[in-house]
Amino acid sequence: MKPSPEPGDLRERALGLLARREHSRVELARKLERAGFAGDDIAPLLDAFEAKNWLSDRRFAESYVADHRARAGSVKLAYDLRQRGVGDGIIESVLGDHRDSEPERAREVWRKKFGMAPADAAEKARQIRFLQSRGFTPDVIRRAISGADELDEYQ
Repeated sequence: MKPSPEPGDLRERALGLLARREHSRVELARKLERAGFAGDDIAPLLDAFEAKNWLSDRRFAESYVADHRARAGSVKLAYDLRQRGVGDGIIESVLGDHRDSEPERAREVWRKKFGMAPADAAEKARQIRFLQSRGFTPDVIRRAISGADELDEYQ
């Protein structure tokens, strides 16, 4: 049985986690609860951190999207952020800033994985499934794969 942590350690643990990387409020609370701290002690501390702008769901979302957007589409990014407790308003705002680059990102992900237009329907279906698994929308996928024919002409 692991001993319960001292209440004074809560602030130190939370600051240590935030010093390593940005966290959403929900994510940080989960980690602190798993470490054995009481939920009644965590909420006021996180309120204070938000008041000092040490903890920000928006900043976390921006950081997460910046780190993951090269490999994932907006559907997957939105899902991942929701899983980490970020609100839909923040998600929409942060992802809205990057929507215009999504077709280019999908094409780049596609190019790294496949590099050439699908030879037949089975290969095209495989490429579509791959891009869907990365969280790209059907419209973006269609443009990325149809753009493959254009890329072949220039190479």
